[in-house]
Amino acid sequence: MKNTLMRWKLPIVCLVWQVAMIILFGVFIRYDEESDAHWSVTMLSQNHSLLENQFYFRYPSFQDVHVMVFVGFGFLMTFLKRYGFGSVGFNFLIASFSIQWSLLMQGWFHSLDFSDGKIKIGLESLINADFCAASVLIAFGGVLGKVSPVQLLIMSLFQVTLYAVNEYIILSILGAKDAGGSMVIHVLGAYFGLTVARILYRPNLDQKKNESVYHSDLFSMIGTLYLWMFWPSFNSAISNNGDAQNRGVINTYCSLAASVLAAIAISSVFEKKGKINMVHVQNGTLAGGVALGSAAEMMLTPYGSLIVGAISGTVSTLGYIFLSPFLEKYLKIQDTCGIHNLHGIPGVIGAIVGAVTAAAATEEVYSREGLKHAFGFEGKFADRTPSVQGGYQAAALCVTLLLSVGGGTIVGFILKLPFWGDPSDENCFEDEVYWEVPGEEEAALYSVHYADSPPTKSAANGDTQQ
Repeated sequence: MKNTLMRWKLPIVCLVWQVAMIILFGVFIRYDEESDAHWSVTMLSQNHSLLENQFYFRYPSFQDVHVMVFVGFGFLMTFLKRYGFGSVGFNFLIASFSIQWSLLMQGWFHSLDFSDGKIKIGLESLINADFCAASVLIAFGGVLGKVSPVQLLIMSLFQVTLYAVNEYIILSILGAKDAGGSMVIHVLGAYFGLTVARILYRPNLDQKKNESVYHSDLFSMIGTLYLWMFWPSFNSAISNNGDAQNRGVINTYCSLAASVLAAIAISSVFEKKGKINMVHVQNGTLAGGVALGSAAEMMLTPYGSLIVGAISGTVSTLGYIFLSPFLEKYLKIQDTCGIHNLHGIPGVIGAIVGAVTAAAATEEVYSREGLKHAFGFEGKFADRTPSVQGGYQAAALCVTLLLSVGGGTIVGFILKLPFWGDPSDENCFEDEVYWEVPGEEEAALYSVHYADSPPTKSAANGDTQQ
């Protein structure tokens, strides 16, 4: 019998960790130069204009990314017919914790001022924290409906830490370019989540509730459309101002458009009677954005972006049709949201595209200054050539895969401990376990979805909240 009562476990974890965040922020976090009240003095002394403040360049992209994290990812996961509260609510919970912990972890690795021991944060720090939260939410999709909120918070704590370590290795040590996060966000989140899902495998899981209905698929499409529209901002949010941001938007825009046509075409070909499966539209249409994460700001060309989008949309949709059943049957990976098909495979494709595009870069295409600007060939990387850069891009993918699987294995066994309050097999994908479900709504849902055999209540189904 599993005890799913959260009355003490969840409040203690939330409050203790929030107090810890307050203390750590008080000790370490400070405004950066452009956010500090002394900015007016800096403008006068260095002859800067107010319009040079990064707020005017970054805030529109930050706003788009923020909406993607809290609305896009949240509603994308509402396809489960009886887990809408859990999808949106737990998305809100773990993203809110992750951005706080990420500001600290990324700050210690990237923006720590050694002169005073403080982390200086600005708008770009908030964007990077949202990126980290996105990776956590990707992993959440792999275990959606099968874990408790306490397990999700613990998973977030470890994954944010792993994310910061991986980001530091591939960006600062290896010097790889990954502005839209094909590797650091999507590959890490997907294979970390899949590894956790494998460790938490449930052989007797009731998959009848792991389904959608008409209105839940419509809610999920809200998430898809928000993600699809704002993905160009996601892939260009932290690119250098000017030409790099322009290319990031254009390339991602083209790739996303191509992935829509490819996903719908493949869905119609392989589904019965040529009908379109809404799951493929919700997910395969976004694969083009994932696959452009590494190469978005490179000179991929618009037609090259269309090719990448078409390939990733095709592969993603085929993954939902053929690969997901294979993973569950033979590898015992119960991937609730299909994160392997939307984030894992397209993320790997994106890393490969980034490596090839970097290796093929020439002065004729970029100019000497353009190469230096686009790939960061300065400082300790000043002697690097495009072909060498391509090799480091490939090495970054290998590092990310190694860390995601290794970290996911460790965290999976921690989450497997029996006292975290996870639901029983027959109660997975049920809001009622952790949420107060309105009585009339509950009765209506039972009558619509379980007309023949209503589900047993929590007091009789193997879970207890006494």
